[in-house]
Amino acid sequence: MELGLTGKRALVLGASRGLGATIAKSLAAEGAQVIAAARNADKIRDWAAAEEGQIDAMQLDLSDVDAIDAALDDILKDGGIDILVNNAGVNRDGMFHKMDLEDWDAVLRVDLGSMFNVTRQVIGGMRDRGFGRIINISSVNAAKGQAGQTNYCAAKAGVEGFTRALARESAQKGITVNAVAPGYADTPMVDSVPDKIIKNILEDVPMSRLAEPQEIGRCVRFLASDDAGFITGATLPVNGGLNMG
Repeated sequence: MELGLTGKRALVLGASRGLGATIAKSLAAEGAQVIAAARNADKIRDWAAAEEGQIDAMQLDLSDVDAIDAALDDILKDGGIDILVNNAGVNRDGMFHKMDLEDWDAVLRVDLGSMFNVTRQVIGGMRDRGFGRIINISSVNAAKGQAGQTNYCAAKAGVEGFTRALARESAQKGITVNAVAPGYADTPMVDSVPDKIIKNILEDVPMSRLAEPQEIGRCVRFLASDDAGFITGATLPVNGGLNMG
């Protein structure tokens, strides 16, 4: 079934591995020309070589506002961005009473601030063309909360608020803005979590397993497609029932 992605130009942030890489591949598989961005572009080139030219790697430090502006200026000279996936994220976990300002700022700056810095650069062109798909990656913990992640949960809750507000501003310009809130997925980030903690988490997941990255990728691909043209301001939970609110 044609999803309407052929010929569309997509920018996927945080795409060196894990969910970002899977999302980039999922969009490219439906004909989108994907720019996959990450701080380490070599990691992208390692796997993008197999994608038959549908994915281009871009070096982008999302903690550096000037670098973001310069990189996006170069991209937009070659045409607009039709699909933006804000997937960048870092963790600096720790109990709040022990958390320092550096760890708080680092997570807010990348997980929330980068979304502002990138989206503001591409949305003008979307408004001018009367079309756009913006998909922001949140987390089950934005709604559920998680001890040791006040910074991360605050940032991801901000992602969802940003999504709803921008959706209202953009709807009459042909732009949809949605979020995907994954639960725990089988990615390198989760691989670093001790087995005991993962075991405890899975005891609370009704489906008793981690998400496959491809399951998240397919959700993003759907929200980018023509079939999702009347969906905006939504947060799609993909968490195996961990949070049903």
